Amino acid sequence: MTTEQLILFAIFVTVFGMFAWGRVRYDIVALGALLLGVVLGVVPSDQAFSGFGHPATIIVAMVLIASAGLTRSGAVGLITRHVIRSDRGVTSHIVILGGIGAALSGFINNIAALALLMPVDIQTAAKAKRAAGRTLMPLAFATILGGMITMIGTPPNIIVASIRQQELGAPFAMFDYTPVGLGVAIAGLIYVTFLGWRLIPQRDDGVGQAEDLADYVAELVVPEDSKLIGERLGSLDPAAEDSDVAILSLFRDGKRRRGPSRNAILNAGDTLLIEASPSTLEEFRRETGLAFPKGRSDKARIPTGEGQILVEAVAREDSRITGRTAQTIGLGWRQQTILMGISRRGRTIRDRARRTTIEPGDILLLLTPEDTSDHVVDWLGCLPLAGRAHQITDEGKAPLAMTFFAAAILAASFGLASMPVALGLMVVAFVVTRILPTKELYSHVDWPVIVLLGSMIPLGLALDSTGGTQIIASGLTFLTSGLPAWVSLLVLMVVTMTLSDILNNNATTIIAAPVGIRVAEQLQVNPDPYLMAVAVAASCAFLTPIGHQNNTVILGPGGYRFGDYWRMGLPLEALVVVVAIPLILLVWPL
Repeated sequence: MTTEQLILFAIFVTVFGMFAWGRVRYDIVALGALLLGVVLGVVPSDQAFSGFGHPATIIVAMVLIASAGLTRSGAVGLITRHVIRSDRGVTSHIVILGGIGAALSGFINNIAALALLMPVDIQTAAKAKRAAGRTLMPLAFATILGGMITMIGTPPNIIVASIRQQELGAPFAMFDYTPVGLGVAIAGLIYVTFLGWRLIPQRDDGVGQAEDLADYVAELVVPEDSKLIGERLGSLDPAAEDSDVAILSLFRDGKRRRGPSRNAILNAGDTLLIEASPSTLEEFRRETGLAFPKGRSDKARIPTGEGQILVEAVAREDSRITGRTAQTIGLGWRQQTILMGISRRGRTIRDRARRTTIEPGDILLLLTPEDTSDHVVDWLGCLPLAGRAHQITDEGKAPLAMTFFAAAILAASFGLASMPVALGLMVVAFVVTRILPTKELYSHVDWPVIVLLGSMIPLGLALDSTGGTQIIASGLTFLTSGLPAWVSLLVLMVVTMTLSDILNNNATTIIAAPVGIRVAEQLQVNPDPYLMAVAVAASCAFLTPIGHQNNTVILGPGGYRFGDYWRMGLPLEALVVVVAIPLILLVWPL
């Protein structure tokens, strides 16, 4: 093994270890690894940023913008509004909404598809008086499965197509993935519909409202002119009982009052820590005359009263606030918004909300100006709950948006333009016709993913060019020596799927796809089955909430725990392997 290979293997082991650790965001880890590779001389300096102009990176960015345009035009709302009803049983509901989610994910980013349908699912669960956790995981898994149907459905497919073009001279076409991806998606949907959702542990099955998925710990302040000044804290107990809220603590001068505090005399400026749902919190506030915080520690100037609304939103892994607190990002003075409360996996956080570090999947209760509420959620990079629209839609432009999108897909499919060019023309058309405002154009690009791809692609190329992937392929071939070639296909799928469950699926694809090609070369068989196996396996991250962003997003709203995912996900991953391998060998013979 050469010095360059040793350095690259050390870099990748470190990168994957940092991904699994999760304390540093994946794009920062990838960019740091790329720059380290340049400094150590294993990545040529003139190729250091070639990944940012790579077709895979461009296509991913364009697909994200396309998803935003289709969302804003109201195209999806036209569909769901007419087919989703609350009087259907769980199985029927999953068949319909999961099918819509899978179909959408074939053509728009699967995270965007979930973002569109999750509020619909929660709202339907509320009307049906059932726990949203029964159907959110099947919906998330359906959107992941649907992404395998086309080339643009999920980033691993885009990456595999680009690597095939680079290595073999031509990419996979738009619908080359369809025979295998559609078969796997259908099998997976049948499983999650009739069996999978029954394996999810059910908690608080009476939950019906999105706002009732979990209570929050929020803050209310005694105003300067309050009638409560001089009264005992215990005098609020009857109102609290009537409103179904719990008074947890009393803070004075920023410090929690120790010991029993029910006899404490209330002063102006005292802060009460309240456990409540959004509706009961507002009821209690109105009845007692308490006020929302004015963000004194944030130096915010936030009026209380009319013109403000409570908004619920879910923190994503790449949200601006994830890993930070409301104070550190200046939520109050930047957006005139107060973080009122936090719900984490069905449990409350007994701490002051604005000083609590946010984790992926947390449900945030935000007090925000009504006219900028959508902007605030978008600025945070969170997903809205309770059926509130993330953006204002103009359904009159839905047919035009779908026409532009269909034209781009057809142009790429029939070779009239490359996929990046076709999608680029579609984005320009979206802007010219004002389907997507210019000021929002770049806000819909998931920049951490772009930086990840742009950084990992040069490292992957360096590993391949130095013979590193050849070494991995030789080890895999040795492991399956004397066995039929399809066994190596099976092992490659299992290894890729396992890595994708604990690491970023895009990074996994960048390494696994070249390894698949080298294995095929050593066995002197067609490399396409191995590339297809990598594409399918990298997309199937169903065992953990960190394997795919869709899994993370539903963690809080569904009230799930870390161990809930493998109960439904492990049989699904086994089913994917059982279905995918025969389909791959049938459509792409060795």
